[in-house]
Amino acid sequence: MHVIKSLSMRSYLIAGVFMTRKIVFRPPYLLLLIIIFFMSMTTNSVIAQKQDRVIRIARLVIDSAQLDSYKEALTEGINAAIAKEPGVLMLYGVFDREHPTHVTVFEIYASASAYQAHRETDHFKKYKTTTQHMVKSLVLEDMAPIAMGSKSKL
Repeated sequence: MHVIKSLSMRSYLIAGVFMTRKIVFRPPYLLLLIIIFFMSMTTNSVIAQKQDRVIRIARLVIDSAQLDSYKEALTEGINAAIAKEPGVLMLYGVFDREHPTHVTVFEIYASASAYQAHRETDHFKKYKTTTQHMVKSLVLEDMAPIAMGSKSKL
């Protein structure tokens, strides 16, 4: 299928039939085209921002004698980060039901600079200082998304 266009009038040659029609942009249609143009620019910006996100998983093993204290410190740190840092998009702390001392923290930051800013906050430093003797092992993993979704705040 070949499509031919002229400058003054829009002409189409489709399947051997030549059709001509004059294009007139009325104000509502022009406004609609402008809106679509800017929406496409915004969508590209949002896609770029999502690609800049930092996604990490922290896998920890906690000293069983200090597990309750660790859970309190983690909860306090997560609550402070979510309340005070716009670049912290998500922090979830969970533990393995069969091995309660095995804790996983899911982290999503808006960007690498948001992640670095998080590490410099007083509440993060307090969490690290408070829990350093509670953590028996720590593995940090950088992740990349495949698909992500959420219905509501958990």
